[in-house]
Amino acid sequence: MNSPYSKYFDIDEATTYLTTPGSGLLSRETKQWRTQRDQAFHESNTSLREQQGAMLDSCRNTLGQFFNCPGTNVFLSSCFSFGFNALLAGLPKHYKVLLLDNDYPSVNFPTIVSGFEHSFVNMDEQLEANILDAIATFRPNVLILSIVQYISGLKIDLSFIQELKHQHPDLLIIGDGTQFLGTDLFDFNTSGFDAVLSSGYKWLMAGFGNGFILLNDRLKEILYADIQKNYSYLNNQWMNKSVVQLCFEPGHLDTLAQGTLQQSLLQFEQWGYAETVLYTQDLVAQARAELASRGLLLDRIINRRPQSNIFNIQIDPKNFQLLMDEGIKCFPRGSGIRVGFHLYNDHADLEKLLYIIDTKAN
Repeated sequence: MNSPYSKYFDIDEATTYLTTPGSGLLSRETKQWRTQRDQAFHESNTSLREQQGAMLDSCRNTLGQFFNCPGTNVFLSSCFSFGFNALLAGLPKHYKVLLLDNDYPSVNFPTIVSGFEHSFVNMDEQLEANILDAIATFRPNVLILSIVQYISGLKIDLSFIQELKHQHPDLLIIGDGTQFLGTDLFDFNTSGFDAVLSSGYKWLMAGFGNGFILLNDRLKEILYADIQKNYSYLNNQWMNKSVVQLCFEPGHLDTLAQGTLQQSLLQFEQWGYAETVLYTQDLVAQARAELASRGLLLDRIINRRPQSNIFNIQIDPKNFQLLMDEGIKCFPRGSGIRVGFHLYNDHADLEKLLYIIDTKAN
């Protein structure tokens, strides 16, 4: 089955692009918008500079509508890491934090160096049960995790997050959505997460320099609570902004980068986002079946559901150059080679990957 979406992208015929977990492609339409916007913005007679505030509000509103989060609880950032560090800085320092062992370094490292008392959950096929056990013994205030793991593709059960919030309403749950958003339907308001943060350059296909933070009202009140109580001393020029906004958005934001993210979301809506998800999930299911039949998946992936769009193929990472020479864009991660399937991929891409693994990899 050919991808109904690949025609919107400039993909060389000799290239099989399976490295969206590293960086997603921009559509032709998004690239054209960027070129026109950038040229117009730097004309001396433009009015775009005076419209920056309205442009950024429009971006926040688009994000809020796409992920069902109030626009006033959406904050823009240059990337996940910048927003996440700002969030950590606003949490009470006595909070105890539960992390996943070997989660994304930009999740675990800043949490640890921020000085929070923390503990780790073993990441295996019993992940959800491990989290429940750790909560019972460690009694954390906050659980922080990547929704999809960047090395293995392991995906947290989102229904588990909802039930966890129901069982532990006081537990703050914070998710890194960078390897998830753009691959599945997501309703922030009903998700059980108190915050989800993401960069836009992977599965959202929005290039670099943009990211965002989605907050619920409870966490919004907790962050920088002491400063919020003493807001009156701030410069009057800032009185139309909240403390949380000032901390997440302390300087100028690039309207080209944020606008690119908005354009990508609008294109998802134009295609029918639910239809893109169904398409990619079908392709991912085929890939899982083929790789599993060859014994090429990690045990902690093959023995559980759900499945993300990322696979770590258990062949020697030394085969990376072979795959690249064959035109397959991928990346060595952990004990294997990481690939990912997005809406511009199709069954022919999967067949080419399998053929090279079957006949040339060692």
